[in-house]
Amino acid sequence: MSDTPESGELLGIPYNFERPSLGRMLSAYWQPGEGILVEKPFGVGYTLNLANWRSWLVVGLIGALFYQQERGGSDETDDEPVEVLVDE
Repeated sequence: MSDTPESGELLGIPYNFERPSLGRMLSAYWQPGEGILVEKPFGVGYTLNLANWRSWLVVGLIGALFYQQERGGSDETDDEPVEVLVDE
């Protein structure tokens, strides 16, 4: 096999390409005492720590924005033309 490491850090961004296990996946998303962002269990970068209350605010905000977009998008059936004035 190759001598390249399967996990580490490159330019300050963590990466991990080891085969994920169920225990490692579950423990990666629930880390009490850590910040809002934790290293991803597989792949490159960070993910939300669901043990931190701030991450639930982020999830709720994203859900509310998606809900508003879906609800607002279906009500707008009146596509009226807009007049644009340009001064020369």
